[in-house]
Amino acid sequence: MAEINIKIEGHDYKVDSSLTVLEAARVCGYNIPSLCSYGHNENNIASCRVCLVEVKGARGLVASCAYPVNEGMEITISSLKAVEARRASVELILSNHNKNCQQCRKNGNCELLNVAITVGAREDKYQGAYSKNTYEDLGDTLVRDTSKCILCGRCVVRCKEAQGIGVLGLEKRGFNTILAPAQNKSFKDVPCINCGQCVNVCPTGALMEKDEIWRVDEAIRQGKKVIVQTAPAVRATIAEEFGHLIGTKNEAGRLVAALHRLGFYRVFDTDYAADLTIMEEAHEFLHRFTTDGVLPMFTSCSPGWVNYMEFYHSDLIPHVSSCKSPHQMMGAIIKSYYAEKHNLDKNDIFVVSVMPCICKKGEKERHYVDGVKDVDAVLTVREIARMIKRNGINWNKLPYEDFDNDLLHAASGAGHIFGVSGGVMEAALRTAYHALTNKEYEGIKFEQVRGLKNTREASININGTVVNVAVVSGMANAKPLLDAVREGKSPYHFIEFMGCPGGCINGGGQPYVKPALLPNEELNILDTYLAKRASVLYNEDDKNSLRQSHNNPDIIALYNDYLGEPNSHKAHHLLHVQGYNKDRARFK
Repeated sequence: MAEINIKIEGHDYKVDSSLTVLEAARVCGYNIPSLCSYGHNENNIASCRVCLVEVKGARGLVASCAYPVNEGMEITISSLKAVEARRASVELILSNHNKNCQQCRKNGNCELLNVAITVGAREDKYQGAYSKNTYEDLGDTLVRDTSKCILCGRCVVRCKEAQGIGVLGLEKRGFNTILAPAQNKSFKDVPCINCGQCVNVCPTGALMEKDEIWRVDEAIRQGKKVIVQTAPAVRATIAEEFGHLIGTKNEAGRLVAALHRLGFYRVFDTDYAADLTIMEEAHEFLHRFTTDGVLPMFTSCSPGWVNYMEFYHSDLIPHVSSCKSPHQMMGAIIKSYYAEKHNLDKNDIFVVSVMPCICKKGEKERHYVDGVKDVDAVLTVREIARMIKRNGINWNKLPYEDFDNDLLHAASGAGHIFGVSGGVMEAALRTAYHALTNKEYEGIKFEQVRGLKNTREASININGTVVNVAVVSGMANAKPLLDAVREGKSPYHFIEFMGCPGGCINGGGQPYVKPALLPNEELNILDTYLAKRASVLYNEDDKNSLRQSHNNPDIIALYNDYLGEPNSHKAHHLLHVQGYNKDRARFK
């Protein structure tokens, strides 16, 4: 786009012609408050009226989130008329808002509170009645509190644009308007894939993950062997919860130190189980590929994607890998192999997963081995950060400690990159290449499947055999590929699906990324944070001397001592699902 000349507060600036006034102001060093807009061209519906400014020549104040810049535009943010109008808009929103801020888990990340302070909102300037309250926490993942909803519509747009679903909408009218699934149903009674993207964009505490800290506290109190594991993407983001800039170096060592101090019996790395997942998934793919099995094969490690497939494309279930996700595999191995080696009763073990994902809270309720759950509790990155702060642990003074090394320790670079869209595919290709050629892929990296485009494709030539692969994140982008498979027109052999755009680095349980609350971040366009987080994981892969799952000595030992070989009967019993739920399609 071409650059144009504008004036803000009488000063001259050059900005991209594609920007709105709100975005142009941020680029030029001004923060105009806003509540309904989110990111670049997402939900600029001007519903909250909090971003009003004066533009010379306009008939009245304009909503800067929806007003495009043009050549020669003169913008005034600080006029008394604009300041008073912004304050009045916020005060009207507050008149219909449940202000139990001290008890709200969004406190510290609440955009409404931040904006109220910014505009100087006066206490109880307008008196109103809260919208008819709906508090809903019947499912395993999401909590909805309409008394805190400001009807900004961000969640509605994110659900539709990122996932192509549109589960959420505005119900009823006037003062009774609420944000809800159709007919104000529970999340558990609608085809919501529980990805948590709606939580990520919600500016208040109206949508939150279901808290499970109490489960962990209770297990520790009961004297259980509480074992915690941390997902690949967590190391790239946890420091954000303690004030560090996005893209901070790998902070797994400090996280391990914090978890030790929280009283966990053992602290393990889910990256180990990511390597295990690759061993199972890559060999499952190779078996299908070499025996004319059902192709293309779909990955299965994203529970949001699995939910989407069951709800909307259940006829394609035969294409989905039967592998559990890494944290579920880890839980199954802890309660079998690890328990046997250490003479522990599996019923006395309580497995906690620290995940970037809200959906894994529901996933853990689906998978049992011989009547015992693989994983007992799932904490998001935000929840584990709250535990660390609650216990008075100073993050910046923590040492760097290693994961516990009794049986389940080593992880390859392939395991690290699981947290990025395309990482599962790249890790699988490294191992599949070796299995087909008995040689390592010289370049190590498969650059063709890297990047942050929501849909990527590549053709990999392995000793004359061409393997066509695709990588997709965000379910709105999955539908065209799935339709092609259904119609028999898909050219692919293997497709990686991730429920959240960008993969786990953008999971529904990750630290909030909100421009208004991150004044030190250079985030002119919000999507740049994904690249910063991804770079942490790719850098760890680059530095790791062990970069292929099949070369992981701890994984080799696991197969030699316990599982036999990939896809063995024992491996299937512990590490694979027994089937997917076709009946969920009835919700459509």
